[in-house]
Amino acid sequence: QLQLVESGGGLVQPRGSLSVSCTASGATLDGYAIGWFRQAPGKEREGVLCINRNGGVIDYPASAKGRFTISRDNAKNTVYLQMNSLKPEDTAIYYCAAAHLFCTSPSGFPHWGQGTQVTVSS
Repeated sequence: QLQLVESGGGLVQPRGSLSVSCTASGATLDGYAIGWFRQAPGKEREGVLCINRNGGVIDYPASAKGRFTISRDNAKNTVYLQMNSLKPEDTAIYYCAAAHLFCTSPSGFPHWGQGTQVTVSS
């Protein structure tokens, strides 16, 4: 059974950078698309970025365009989300999720991690 664990969250100042990781166990990630999602207090979950099995990247409509990048290292069974120029409104719990082969809508991801808190504040 595929399990995902996020790590690397924390407190960062506005305009700072942070990288969060999603590491899999129980299966190899090379057959999965991995998406990063976030949920702020009182708001709905929204997609950030997704990377297909073949490395293609999908921006979700509400994503932080140009400030965040996603990458994967299949040898380490890990996907990364690099966040730059962070803003207070980026504060949220960040989740990674896995779907078979290709990125899809959030409801199409059957495997989810527990999330990691990212707080952007001075």
